Amino acid sequence: MSTRLATVGDCVAVLERAYPPAWAQSWDVVGLAVGDPEAPVSAVLFAVDPTVEVAVEAAGGAQLLVTHHPLFLRGTHGVAETGPGGRVVATLIRAGVALYTAHTNADVADPGVSDALAAAIGLRRVGPLDQGPAQAENSAPTVCRGLGRVGELPEPEPLDRFCARVARALPATAGGVRATGAAAQLVRRVAVCGGSGGELAGAARAAGADVLVTADGRHHHVLDAVGEHPIAVVDVAHWASEWPWLAQAAARLEAGLRTRGRTVSASVSAIVTDPWRLHIPSR
Repeated sequence: MSTRLATVGDCVAVLERAYPPAWAQSWDVVGLAVGDPEAPVSAVLFAVDPTVEVAVEAAGGAQLLVTHHPLFLRGTHGVAETGPGGRVVATLIRAGVALYTAHTNADVADPGVSDALAAAIGLRRVGPLDQGPAQAENSAPTVCRGLGRVGELPEPEPLDRFCARVARALPATAGGVRATGAAAQLVRRVAVCGGSGGELAGAARAAGADVLVTADGRHHHVLDAVGEHPIAVVDVAHWASEWPWLAQAAARLEAGLRTRGRTVSASVSAIVTDPWRLHIPSR
């Protein structure tokens, strides 16, 4: 089958088949935010955050930027270049780059954000943790499995060795990896949730997990979670927990377009958009 360049609309169609917008939370903002659906696309850049630095990178050769986090999650009344959001929009428009977001609809999809995190850590026999709403009636090659996944390690290992495994699996950040619990306690079954998933500690323990790997652990929330449930919480950077999904999504876009006789080159941004840049360990 002969192939030809895709359009922004072709890419959106494939992405929305993989991550249906109807699966996004009611407060979320997903879909095409900048750009012309009819514009041709030869290169697509994937990133977690639509920062100015990422927009500049996309402007260097891509025609479509796909991010996990929305540019404007709350209402905005202008895109003046006096703010970072306006600078992102201006940078993209000047370079002819479209912007598309798949956020909570990618979080609940299977395969989705947490599946990629589970695979990066090396979990086996991975299944849903918090079953989501029933799949919409379509022929999408994806199902809605809700937030989080649970799986097993190839062999049990102590918590400190498991944390080292997580650190190796994810891109480096200033915050690194931290955990509740004793270093020697054994980890067999693992729950994961890319992004902020601390509220799933109860579901993780109910699923038989020894640890929950997630991000954005808050003091009182984590205290309550480990006090109520005999489970360790392994906390990583929000950006790092979602970064493995980018390569998965890029591969799905390329494969989906090939079935339609279209072709693009998809790549993943290496720019670290985690806001924390310096960490001095306490003595």
